[in-house]
Amino acid sequence: MRKILSFLFLLSLTIASAQSSCATAVSVTLNSTTTAPAFTNETGTAPSLLCGLANGAGTKGKWYSFTPTQNMSVTVSTVLPQNGTKDTRLIVYSGACTGLVCVGANDDFNGANTSQVTFNAIAGTTYTIAFDNRYSQSTFDFTVMESAPAAPDRLSFTSQAVAGITGNYNNCVVDMNGDYKDDIVSAISTTQLAISYQQAGGTFTTSTYTVASTSVLPSWSIAAGDYDGNGFNDLIYGSGSGVVFLKANSTGTGFTTDRKTQSYLVQRTNFVDINNDGKLDAFACDDNAPNRYYMNDGTNLNHVQGGIGDFATGGNYATNWFDYDNDGDLDVYISKCGQGGSGVGGNIDQLFNNNGSGVYTNVAAAANMANPEQTWSGAVGDFNNDGWVDVVVGVNSNSNGTTNVKRNNGDGTFTSVTQGSGYDTITSVGREYVAQDFDNDGFLDVLGAGRTIMFGDGAFHFTPNPNQYAISDYDRPIGDLNNDGFLDIQNGTNVLFNNGNSNKWIKINLQGVQSNRNGIGARIEIYGSWGKQIRDVLSGTGFQNMSTLTAHFGIGQATAIDQLIIRWPSGIVDVISNPLPNQALLVVEGSSVLGNVSYLNSTFTVYPNPASTSLQIKTPDNIVIKSAQVFDLTGRMILDAPMINNTLNIATLNTGTYILVVADTTGKAYSQRFIKE
Repeated sequence: MRKILSFLFLLSLTIASAQSSCATAVSVTLNSTTTAPAFTNETGTAPSLLCGLANGAGTKGKWYSFTPTQNMSVTVSTVLPQNGTKDTRLIVYSGACTGLVCVGANDDFNGANTSQVTFNAIAGTTYTIAFDNRYSQSTFDFTVMESAPAAPDRLSFTSQAVAGITGNYNNCVVDMNGDYKDDIVSAISTTQLAISYQQAGGTFTTSTYTVASTSVLPSWSIAAGDYDGNGFNDLIYGSGSGVVFLKANSTGTGFTTDRKTQSYLVQRTNFVDINNDGKLDAFACDDNAPNRYYMNDGTNLNHVQGGIGDFATGGNYATNWFDYDNDGDLDVYISKCGQGGSGVGGNIDQLFNNNGSGVYTNVAAAANMANPEQTWSGAVGDFNNDGWVDVVVGVNSNSNGTTNVKRNNGDGTFTSVTQGSGYDTITSVGREYVAQDFDNDGFLDVLGAGRTIMFGDGAFHFTPNPNQYAISDYDRPIGDLNNDGFLDIQNGTNVLFNNGNSNKWIKINLQGVQSNRNGIGARIEIYGSWGKQIRDVLSGTGFQNMSTLTAHFGIGQATAIDQLIIRWPSGIVDVISNPLPNQALLVVEGSSVLGNVSYLNSTFTVYPNPASTSLQIKTPDNIVIKSAQVFDLTGRMILDAPMINNTLNIATLNTGTYILVVADTTGKAYSQRFIKE
């Protein structure tokens, strides 16, 4: 008791009239108690952003704020003895008053009238605390206290509606305007496309584009990738009667419709460089016949049928393109709709090995990946951080047993490690299985069946998140939608914003030069005190949605990253030493000091090199340079400027070595290294 009293005496007590709005919020300190006067004589504006609270807004509000000096878990609470049964309603925000972002909200904590919110606060971020008079006019006390950190597997999410998301068809979370922040794509109709562009603080501005009729909509799947290499992502819709491509123009502000004539029942769609020629192709699973793909000849996407998943009775539901045998080329795992638990009709999963020259051979039986479960998708990733990609085979029918966890043995075979994994006791079924590190602890988790996240521990043990949310079974693409380093979920017309924790992270965006512009098919590795983590950049994971192309790594409480390696589809290897945690990096192919210098493009010449004030660029007569970007050797863009008479002013750059990436009027990119004197 003495210890408790001593601690209470450490608290400061503040009695302050709440100010009238967010902009004039009263500043409070950590580990303090504040008395909020009665609403009777107050005229403060009530918060209108209720962050999921029911029963509408009050008529008056009280506003406070605080800014932590270090990362910590914080609890704001009116659950205090002196408040008795006083009825309070509490909302916590972050961000500027003109664009508040929900952090947490509560009414009737644990069934009582008082309220409490616990969240992970970030150093230097100002948090706004708001109360309203929806239920009571009386005075009350509240505390702002440092609390025990939330367990990493107990993430919370705040649901927030985003105007502009239609939610009627499968949606896409990907960067659509070239700023390397995830946006949200919604197909409104066959002639309208909406893109909700991410702004600061998790807000969005939605633009609606009119397109020539697509005839079909993404009723079964959607995928994104920059197949013409102009710097803006294009789309493919998969429908019940074929596919259509929407090709972005050179400014990303308009789209050309390319409706393909083949009519078939499409399932999963992907963008992938099937023949590794540096140009993105497209792949479409055919439910009733051999699969289809569209090969990119540099001008057109040409239809091909058969050869990968070439089984006459179809049942091709989803594909994941990744390098399972670590030989440097992409292989493909096909989730098949098996029947009755025995793969009736031969519809068992397939694994196609790429021999490096574009010949794909089904090796599923020998690899122990001829899974008979009725699976519509599988989550792929390195779940035990041993450098080999594993597979969580999802199930969509209880008659086919439970989800099957397959460990990659590193010798071309897989072993089921479902027993004791946590999935052996989970009976939920679903279509959509995707692997990401939601809690940034350095181990991949799975957003799968049961409307929950299964948190991995790095040893093939998975635990469901105890904080349940009404996550749709279908419409839930993943991306960092407020650019805070924690992955969020677009859920119908809402976004589930990840409230995060104190774990650290790094995000990698790629810009290919010899490889495809997105770097799809690249293998990214990071090394540190945890050992090794890997990601393969994939377009079109899960069954039907499109999640971010940004490679996202959590590193737990580690404070340093020793090395970052990007192995591009072209064979170029970039190595970056000691990148800082908690940042987003853009890596241009061939830009690192230790990288293979064969990326240098002889199409244009840079002179003088070294240079002090300006660079001259000489090109063949048929190439017109439109813009230029300069990157330092960690991948940070430090200059983005138009070209004037093929001259770039570099006078403001510090002395050092840089990478120049220029784009011509067709959007094609070229890269050269130069030295600033």
